[in-house]
Amino acid sequence: MKTWITALAGFGLAASALPAAAQDLRPDQAKFFELYKELVETNTVVNVGSCTQAAQQIAVRLKAAGFTDAQLIPFAVPDHPNDGGLVAIYPGTSKTAKPILLLAHIDVVAAKREDWVRDPFKLVEEKGYYYARGTVDDKAMAAIWADTLIRFRQSGYKPRRTIKLALTCGEETTWAFNGAEWLANNKRDLIDAEFALNEGGGGRSNGHGGVEVQTMQVGEKAVQNWRIETVNPGGHSSIPVRDNAIYELANALVKIREHEFPAELSDTTRVFFAKAGAARGGAMGAAMVAIARDPGDKAAEALLNTDRSFHSMLRTTCVATLVEGGHANNALPQHAEANINCRIFPGHPIEQVQAELVAAIGDAKVKITPVPPIRPLAKAPPLDPRVIAPAETLSAKYFPGVPVLPTMSTGATDGIFLEAVGIPTYGVPGMWLDPDLNGIHGLNERMEIKSLYTGRDYLFDLVKAYADQK
Repeated sequence: MKTWITALAGFGLAASALPAAAQDLRPDQAKFFELYKELVETNTVVNVGSCTQAAQQIAVRLKAAGFTDAQLIPFAVPDHPNDGGLVAIYPGTSKTAKPILLLAHIDVVAAKREDWVRDPFKLVEEKGYYYARGTVDDKAMAAIWADTLIRFRQSGYKPRRTIKLALTCGEETTWAFNGAEWLANNKRDLIDAEFALNEGGGGRSNGHGGVEVQTMQVGEKAVQNWRIETVNPGGHSSIPVRDNAIYELANALVKIREHEFPAELSDTTRVFFAKAGAARGGAMGAAMVAIARDPGDKAAEALLNTDRSFHSMLRTTCVATLVEGGHANNALPQHAEANINCRIFPGHPIEQVQAELVAAIGDAKVKITPVPPIRPLAKAPPLDPRVIAPAETLSAKYFPGVPVLPTMSTGATDGIFLEAVGIPTYGVPGMWLDPDLNGIHGLNERMEIKSLYTGRDYLFDLVKAYADQK
């Protein structure tokens, strides 16, 4: 999941007044809830559940609303029959306007029943929240996108642009079949669009229903893992030597820990630091404004580096996440290895990052190998006013007084695969999370009911604004 939201803590922005969550849903909301609940309660954990089944269920609803078989394109590959997805196409009236693409993943992170207070695959309403795995990440957006197309079809709406929907599997893993990547590499024409709307944006609340900030994700880092290894003849532990595979690995890890990639800015992060810093105020806010003005400002950088999120937003980061070594408790180790997880600032190829890691380690005996899959080069989409302005205009309607900030995700989404084939991808505002991130990827994931239904209305209007755009 995306980690931009932690960087927004402490802004002190005024909470806006929002429409109260209705106890009795409107008829259109009740229909949406049926779709949302069915999707959430369909287990789509990789190797356990079935994205294919979830996609088929949504296709049935779209067809009932009036979509033809030609407008509903299910996909799967023989090696991964349960990791399938769906592309739906809602035709526009213009023969020249390029389509827009709505992207959402329908797979979820694993959840063990014994660890949860409630059954993670049964949607439960409690104290203003819906609880279950996927209530937020990312089935809320998937359900909203499908529901939006259903409402368009049922109302007879005729958009200028064609609207496409891609529901995919595999976002929550790095080793399984990824539907967004497969579509980008094998069915590029099917999902061709001027730009795509995706997860990664959204708002942060004060934890009491008041939204303090909304964001639009404009770019993300690339995720890449490396394996670093050391080998040694080993021997009996009773006669140790300094030439030890574990010690050599430990020395390399310390050097990686101490290595700092240089600070840099993209168009997105420059605007983020400038706007967010001005709103935040104080010493940290002043440092944010200063770094936006001059990324070489070492005093500002030093202060920003004390905040782990700002530190990550300013550079490529690499960190040890797994370690293994030795083969017996009474033998000198013959082999030791560790995984290094890097989040690469947009524009830097993995070869460049690997060369910097090799130089930082400075030991030719340490082997470093990129671990598949190899992610595409991260490319930040432009801060296009035709994309940003409608989101800001609608935010002023739904969240008066709340700023919309462009952000770069330090995490990862499937947008990187679309960017790689020339489809700029933006994480949209609308729904919001509490400061604790609502348990996404963790225990007892929850979605605030008011966030879900307000976000649904906002995103419906946003898609319509883009679809009618000239």
